Amino acid sequence: MTASVSRRAALGGLAMLPLLGATAPGSGGSCVLIRNAMLFDGTGSRREPRNVRISGDRIDAVSPGDIPAPPGATVIDAAGQTLMPGLTDAHWHMSAVKGSSWMGPQDAVSIALVLKDAERQLKRGFTTVRDTAGAVFGIRDAIEQGIVPGPRCYPSGAAISQTSGHGDFDPVEELPPTMGGDASRYRRLGMTAVANGVPEVLAATRQQLKRGATQIKIMAGGGVTSDFDPIDTLQFTPEELRAIVQAATDWGTYACAHVYTAAGVRRCLDAGVVSIEHGHLIDDATAAYMAEKGAWLSTQPFETGDNVLSPEQMDKAHQSLGSAGWRSSVELAKKHGVEVAFGTDLFARTTTSRTENAMLPRLGTVFSNSEVLRIATSGNCALFARSGKRDPYRSAPLGVLREGAWADLILIRGNPLDDLRLLEDFERNLLVIVKNGVVHKNLLTSSAL
Repeated sequence: MTASVSRRAALGGLAMLPLLGATAPGSGGSCVLIRNAMLFDGTGSRREPRNVRISGDRIDAVSPGDIPAPPGATVIDAAGQTLMPGLTDAHWHMSAVKGSSWMGPQDAVSIALVLKDAERQLKRGFTTVRDTAGAVFGIRDAIEQGIVPGPRCYPSGAAISQTSGHGDFDPVEELPPTMGGDASRYRRLGMTAVANGVPEVLAATRQQLKRGATQIKIMAGGGVTSDFDPIDTLQFTPEELRAIVQAATDWGTYACAHVYTAAGVRRCLDAGVVSIEHGHLIDDATAAYMAEKGAWLSTQPFETGDNVLSPEQMDKAHQSLGSAGWRSSVELAKKHGVEVAFGTDLFARTTTSRTENAMLPRLGTVFSNSEVLRIATSGNCALFARSGKRDPYRSAPLGVLREGAWADLILIRGNPLDDLRLLEDFERNLLVIVKNGVVHKNLLTSSAL
């Protein structure tokens, strides 16, 4: 048995099951030709008339002129609509679906709910996500093998948390294993990894890398949905944080950290954390320090109603956002030239929940529309690429629409460079969705040559 097969077997049988008619990883479709599109390539600031040809799972031709296609190719007439790279989410929890255990599905029904939500995520035009904590390796493998449709996924595995930290959901009366208790369900199933002291955090980090994490997620400060950690608390000592970052660096990848406060962000930056998740309470000096360190601000433009919260959680949410909300931190990041990534952190999702399609346009109050679309495509993917050799998609560019790139793209009715709100009505305005060369949605007339 090969190492990769044995690892999948250890993570659960789902990834081992063959399926008749499934698309093998990397095979994509045969040939798709999209004509008469107005192309936004994910890096620029305008649209240009282009024809695009997809062969297999890659884009192999982009031209203002005619592009030949072989017999049997699918031809789609874009009729002047906007063609752009698939959207991405830098802070997603794939298993955070209502009816499934937080950060990890437990049974067949839960797994089915998560898989169905992954398909909906793709149908909303999001072709790649970075999963920032959860037991989703088997889900990711099922998508990669073509068993079920869904976005590409950069999994973090279990969130690394200290005792009483944002990832410690154990009841107060339960003793941890280091104090004579048994490992909780959360820990056994790889939802979270509660660790204290340098040896334990090293073991927890290396375990996620062993399981296939593409980056490491640290809970470095208080959170909204956890019960035992006020927002202002600093979590993990500098020595513990440096140990986690060093273990990730030794594997050629990086660490991202959940943290809100300026003091917590500074401690993470001193330890070498690359991606600050949330960071809503940073001040001017901390934003400047982020720029100096070359760190990213992975923001979530939250508004009331995005997530359903208890009264206690609402109070913590107000504490975490501060009086100016998420815009203050993003404006400071923009002022100092800090790279900004877009994510959502939506949980307990249902078919009627708010979607990232409603959250993304909010960034248009700080950035131009073209900047927002760059952040949600090539920008996020530049952060994902910090995984180095742990990046499963490193063999081709991601988040851009050019020759040689992965064939992940969406065709939008109208011009989102003029109106980002077109993305909100995704069922009507996303005309075509292609991921890995496979057409997952097509509302237009197409023909075969």
